[in-house]
Amino acid sequence: MAKTLPQSGKPSSAVLSELKAFHADDAKWKDGRTFSLVYNAGDEVSQLLKDAYGEFIAENGLSPVAFPSLRRMECEVVSMAAGLMHGDGDVAGTMTSGGTESIMMAVKAARDHGRKERGITAPELLVPPSIHPAFDKAAHYFGVKIVHAKLAPDFRVDLAEVERLLTPNTVMLVGSAPPYPHGVIDPITELAALATKHGVWMHVDACLGGFFLPFAEKLGRPLPPWDFRVPGVVSISADLHKYGYAAKGASVVLYRNAGFRRHQFFTWGGWNGGLYASPSFCGTRPGGAIAAAWAVMHHLGEAGYLERAKSVLASTDAMKRGINTIPGLHVLGEPHVGVFAFGSNTLNVYELGDAMDARGWKLDRQMDPPALHCMVTPAHAAVKDVFLKDLAECAGALSQGHPAPEGSAVMYGMVGAIGDRSQVNEFLLDFLDGLFERV
Repeated sequence: MAKTLPQSGKPSSAVLSELKAFHADDAKWKDGRTFSLVYNAGDEVSQLLKDAYGEFIAENGLSPVAFPSLRRMECEVVSMAAGLMHGDGDVAGTMTSGGTESIMMAVKAARDHGRKERGITAPELLVPPSIHPAFDKAAHYFGVKIVHAKLAPDFRVDLAEVERLLTPNTVMLVGSAPPYPHGVIDPITELAALATKHGVWMHVDACLGGFFLPFAEKLGRPLPPWDFRVPGVVSISADLHKYGYAAKGASVVLYRNAGFRRHQFFTWGGWNGGLYASPSFCGTRPGGAIAAAWAVMHHLGEAGYLERAKSVLASTDAMKRGINTIPGLHVLGEPHVGVFAFGSNTLNVYELGDAMDARGWKLDRQMDPPALHCMVTPAHAAVKDVFLKDLAECAGALSQGHPAPEGSAVMYGMVGAIGDRSQVNEFLLDFLDGLFERV
């Protein structure tokens, strides 16, 4: 029987108690055993985010006229982000609800720019296969053909392949800093040079690294150029709710100047309800997310971000060294910062993932090649040694022929054996249907 609205309400204490009980089967991110989805900067920051979000929980960022406080905070967040990414006084942008919206807005802006400035009616988007699926989603929503260039052996996009695939209809070329799967920054300088040569919009997806790379560089980590210092980079997406440690959902999309940003906006002057102007994809924009982002940036400051970046880099380096010493395991490529993947030429890594699941660890699974994925946060400093011990024991048990616990290995093995990805998409659609059945 489907759930219906209660006839009478419950006391708030009872509702909150029930909500807390819902956590029972959730990933245990507070203890550092989850390697994606949550970026935990500590209890003090978490409380600040709750308080700041609550202070502006009712305010709506759709109307900066009605809520000038939100306009001020958003402009300050964008300005601070632009400064971190070496943007000059001309750089403009907005906040969004997350990386997907930032990416979609950049693609929409590039499509409209290509239509207006270059007369392109059949727009194409050229990306690496390691790019976030939000670009495929944007192409699907906005009627843009997406073309995937292959990766080179170092897991960065193949530049020769990119140049071969560029056409007069290419409205945007994209590189990641870094991409989620392998953590290896794409050759942004070379991609931007190709984009400039062909008159194409160059976008850097720094949703993952935008609020980490600047501090890693200040700590002396050698990094290839990736931001507005690179000539030809037109736009950058960067998530505040990742290594910016803001509340979800908060991201920024930045443009070389306001002229490029104008292609993001939507306006409509013919509505009976009045004049309508929307800066991003969403209409209603939660004021709490804007306030929480502003609050955490002012609370942590450069010193706070440097402290957390130093912790993440130290944990990442230790974990990569440890994994490479475990027989049968190796880190893929040469990851630049706090995200990496590891695979094996002798073990079934999906079975290894299931074995680690049984010990309470949550590692994302990857394909092409099969791998397990780690996203390191400050919370992992306290558990990295236990993680490496468990990983070595699980790998050793599998190498000796011990069976892995039942988990997702069978599903990923099945998907990997299907050559037609359209069949995989149908499988995923069925999976989503099942997840969101009414209860």
